[in-house]
Amino acid sequence: MGHDHSHHHHHDHAPKLDHLNKAFIIGIILNSAFVVIEAVVGFSKGSLALLTDAGHNLSDVASLALALLAFKLTKVRSSHQYTYGYKRSTILVSLLNAIILIAAVAIIAYEAITRFNHPAPIPGLTIAWVALVGIGVNALTAYLFMSDKDKDLNVKGAYLHMAVDALVSLGVVISGVIINYTHWYILDSIVSLIIVLVIIRGTWSLLMDSLRLEMDGVPTALNIDKITQELLKTKGVQNIHHVHVWALSTTENALTAHLVITEEEMPNFEYIKQDMRHRLQHMDIQHCTFEPELSHEQCTQPVCQLDTGHAHDHDHEPHHH
Repeated sequence: MGHDHSHHHHHDHAPKLDHLNKAFIIGIILNSAFVVIEAVVGFSKGSLALLTDAGHNLSDVASLALALLAFKLTKVRSSHQYTYGYKRSTILVSLLNAIILIAAVAIIAYEAITRFNHPAPIPGLTIAWVALVGIGVNALTAYLFMSDKDKDLNVKGAYLHMAVDALVSLGVVISGVIINYTHWYILDSIVSLIIVLVIIRGTWSLLMDSLRLEMDGVPTALNIDKITQELLKTKGVQNIHHVHVWALSTTENALTAHLVITEEEMPNFEYIKQDMRHRLQHMDIQHCTFEPELSHEQCTQPVCQLDTGHAHDHDHEPHHH
């Protein structure tokens, strides 16, 4: 049985923690300050649009804090109870973030629809100025996460939150200016509903990706057929079955597999493992466990994976490499 937890290539793919730590903290401070400004102006001017946006931005502060907490937890050492540490918390948090976004969207949509019948008069220019500050705050925070957004689901979630909020603020600026000159207050609701559609479009993939990882599905970036084909190139390996690939966290992946090896090659199992490990590192899989079987042995475990076209469980035909 070969098991590995070391991986030196991996850190090229994973976001740098200290850089991200700073990005999250700056984002939390900026957005908290902006929530206070929006809430104060919203209450004093009686603007439901600003109060709704302040509530939405508060959900962003919560999601940034959750994502930061998840990153801290990945550094917690493993224990007898949690043999992989708390890495999986990053997946839970990305799922929670997607749910928070969708809940925020539902509230905005509800507010917008109820306001269609009774559009309240609001000071357009004041709202436009506050929203302009919002564009700055959200665009800057989104920029902090931009370089790492494709390396981790939580960073992608934070980036989406902020980019979407910058759009929300832009919509509020435009409607604020138009309302100021035309007193067409219904525009506030129309802009809100357009924003809702934009948010749903961005959040859906985050929700689906997080659900897939939470259900131990194969991460979207990985293809089990390609992985199996790559592993079959290893000298001495006739066949591979019981291949399982899943995510340990939003940045680390794991694999287990049964390898069918010829009797002559069995003494070289250490070399076979090293070769496979190296191949998997380049495919962004950091933790792997291999179980060797001789070609004349019968695998006693029930088949619990879909046939990838390479996994013949009992009738092994030798592959020549």
